[in-house]
Amino acid sequence: MLGGMPGVSSTPEIKKANLDEKVPLYHVVLLDDDQHTYEYVVEMLQKVFACGETDAWNHAVEVDTTGRTIVMTCELAQAEFGRDQIHAYGADWRMPNSKGSMSAILEPAPAL
Repeated sequence: MLGGMPGVSSTPEIKKANLDEKVPLYHVVLLDDDQHTYEYVVEMLQKVFACGETDAWNHAVEVDTTGRTIVMTCELAQAEFGRDQIHAYGADWRMPNSKGSMSAILEPAPAL
C-alpha cells in the first residue's frame, strides 16, 4: 500500500497547463490579382469562411485597394486549412483570363 508509505503519494501527479501560455495565431491573408472579380471574392469568402455579404464585400474592396486583406486569424492548423480552401476554390468563370484560384499566405499574428 503506497499511500501509507512516507513520501509516496497514492494519487498521480497531474501537470497543469500554464494558462499564461498563448497558442500562436496566424493571419490568413488573401492577395490581390487581376484575374478575379469582386463577385468572385464575395462568393468565395461567403462559401469558404461563412462571411456575411457586407464583410465579404469589404474584404473585396480592401484586397483590391491595398493588395491584401486578412480574412481570418486562428491557430496554425485552421489557418492552413483556410489558405488551402482559397487555393482550391478555382478560377473565376466571369473572367476568361482567370486561370485558377486566388493566392493566400499565412503570417504570424502579433501576440496580444
